[in-house]
Amino acid sequence: MSRVPEGPATHCPYCALQCGMNVAGGEVTPREDIPANAGGLCQKGWTSAELLASPERLTTPLLRGRPATWDEALGFVAARIRAVQEEHGHDAVAVFGGGGLTNEAAYQLGKFARVALRTAQIDYNGRFCMSSAAAAACRAFGMDRGLPFPITDIGRADALLLAGGNVAETMPPFVRHLTRMRDGGGRLIVVDPRVTPTAALADLHLQVTPGTDLALALGLLHLAVAEGYADLGYLAARTSGFEAVRDSVAAWWPERVERVTGVPVARMREAVRLLGTAPRAMILTGRGAEQHAKGTDTVTAFVNLALTLGLPGREGSGYGCVTGQGNGQGGREHGQKADQLPGYRKIDDPAARAHVASVWGVDPDDLPGPGRSAYELLDALGTPGGPKALLLFGSNPVVSAPRAGHVAERLGALDLLVVTDLVLSETAAMADVVLPVTQWAEEAGTMTNLEGRVLLRRRAADPPPGVRSDLAVLHGIADRLGRGDLFPTDPRTVFDELRRASEGGMADYSGITYERIAAETGVFWPCPRTGEDGGPHPGTPRPFLDRFATADGRARLVPVEHRPVAEEIDEEFPYYLTSGRVLAHYQSGAQTRRVPALNAASPEPFVEVHPDLAERLGIEPGDTVLVRGRRGSSECVARVSAAIRPDTLFMPFHWEGVNRLTNPALDPVSKMPEFKVCAATLERRTPPLATAVAGAAVGAVAGAVAGAGNAAAAGTERAR
Repeated sequence: MSRVPEGPATHCPYCALQCGMNVAGGEVTPREDIPANAGGLCQKGWTSAELLASPERLTTPLLRGRPATWDEALGFVAARIRAVQEEHGHDAVAVFGGGGLTNEAAYQLGKFARVALRTAQIDYNGRFCMSSAAAAACRAFGMDRGLPFPITDIGRADALLLAGGNVAETMPPFVRHLTRMRDGGGRLIVVDPRVTPTAALADLHLQVTPGTDLALALGLLHLAVAEGYADLGYLAARTSGFEAVRDSVAAWWPERVERVTGVPVARMREAVRLLGTAPRAMILTGRGAEQHAKGTDTVTAFVNLALTLGLPGREGSGYGCVTGQGNGQGGREHGQKADQLPGYRKIDDPAARAHVASVWGVDPDDLPGPGRSAYELLDALGTPGGPKALLLFGSNPVVSAPRAGHVAERLGALDLLVVTDLVLSETAAMADVVLPVTQWAEEAGTMTNLEGRVLLRRRAADPPPGVRSDLAVLHGIADRLGRGDLFPTDPRTVFDELRRASEGGMADYSGITYERIAAETGVFWPCPRTGEDGGPHPGTPRPFLDRFATADGRARLVPVEHRPVAEEIDEEFPYYLTSGRVLAHYQSGAQTRRVPALNAASPEPFVEVHPDLAERLGIEPGDTVLVRGRRGSSECVARVSAAIRPDTLFMPFHWEGVNRLTNPALDPVSKMPEFKVCAATLERRTPPLATAVAGAAVGAVAGAVAGAGNAAAAGTERAR
């Protein structure tokens, strides 16, 4: 068995920047050689090593709440899988993955579902993150890679529009690239219903009504055409479909868009002028624009705007998606999604099935077809026609899924729930079997960051005794099902198989090796086995410079139409509720809420309320309030801030709470739920707390807005 290089050099466990860091003696220091962070870390990165020695680490399998041996736990899981499938069929066992798994674990999980279990029922939590942007990019460009250019290109841009992203809190080292851009004279435009810390950095803030980003994008495109900023030469040479899109936005004149979105016409005109006159310009989207039942169309509208301005495929310009989860990019490329095989191949493509089956050593006819998407899968658990057992890796849907109370009920209806995790998350606490697994610094493998750069995660620390890797868990279950020989535990061996399986696909990793990644500090995919000269392929930092990944090499503009949010406000539920992240925490908070410094910085769930609304409802800072919607309610602390619109409430999603209210209405293309807007009401539950608590709540919000840029910069510069 070959060995993976060990050493202190690895990558942060959290966001898709995958900041480079060294781990030694239980402490981390940032690396200078990874361009995404180049010597900086955020608060989460600086404290990431604390979780390695957390007293809340799981180190022993749990079988129905009691400690068990690995042999006992894995034997129980395999026996229950066999029993369920014998009674109900292969699809009665489902698999749910995560966007934080290594490429090797994500690949092996998809193979395990299709080969060891022979089930079609597999999807992952990345469906809740980048799926709308991925669907829009595929239909426009023929390929989905979050940023189809190096992140360092951002610092050279002359104008950048960021729709629905709050990078100052979600990935603070990203801010250094925006700062470099602005220091060079570039202008930043931010689209967001809140004056987020990122919006506070902007030269121009377009404060939309929640759920109206699509209408705004149509209005900006209308103005771009009407005011002569369309690059007609580029459109003729490199795209198709412009005429139909031009005609479709004719009805979205600026005054109409202002009525729908709340954004003044003058600000829309200024945004289009900045983008249209900039020598190098970029349009980026984040979850705020994408997590809607019309998210694919919203991203498509922003892509149409970028193409009309002639941006994609030009060095220093383009469209990109700000990927969120740590391996959100790689995790969706190699088989965790219900409709995909490794290399970003479609599972219903006969040629793709034949290629992957040959690598796996199975008959293509034995591979299942497409399964249910993430929410559809969770919604079907325990129902007469749905799965009766679920194996869950690296996800916490009791907190992170929409209509979370209903999802918890469905999990509770299962005959078998198996969860692998490093701590007892809210979902793990419900499981029949909990299997303790390694975390970031204790495992080796590859991750693919938001710019499509494949990075090497080295094992930098020993795991606690009794803890196993995800690959070892999959091997252990597969072995007891009679297929263990197909599931090696060595990450390099798995990666070499992944390379073969991805060869010739959209996400081709066949030319990438651990040695190359280490020598080059990352390799951009697609990277076929050989280049045009017959030597090693250099990788592809900017894939669209010569042609797009469509059959004819042209990008496609696709007409889309704005439509209302899936759930309108009314007299009973008169406020928009939106959600997002805060600086101290990540995703469902299962890890960061167990880091004392991060928990102290943000210890409890809250709702952000505009001062006018707070006064009307008699709410003071620090009051306990009840946020209630059509699917559930959540009690939390009130924070009063002018950063939010008077008609809108904001709650972070790192705690059980806000996702009890969120709407599971799905985008018809991407199957993305409408996380970002639902109808809610608010009521005061208790008198104000102590003055000090109230003052702290107000100060935290005010400081976050007023000092956002300085705070983000300070977090990334601590190493210096």
